[in-house]
Amino acid sequence: MGNLDHKRKIIDYFKRNLTKGYTPDSLKWALIDQGYSRAIVEMALDQVNKELAEKAPVLKDKPTIKYEIIDEYDKPIIIKKSWWKRVFG
Repeated sequence: MGNLDHKRKIIDYFKRNLTKGYTPDSLKWALIDQGYSRAIVEMALDQVNKELAEKAPVLKDKPTIKYEIIDEYDKPIIIKKSWWKRVFG
């Protein structure tokens, strides 16, 4: 039972510091350098990744990428298709 509480504290530590912008590797090595077991730290990191993946939003449609070419005066350049491309696609 104590091992589960210990693991939950490490999971909470990961979640709290990942939201602050720290990388998972830096947090993992910081815990290992402080004397925590490498196996427990890696299991906790795997659990954190699973929990965060469940909360992540699911994209139902692909994002569309729009781009335009701009000249030196910051005005968009319109590229027209050639006659052959318009006719034959």
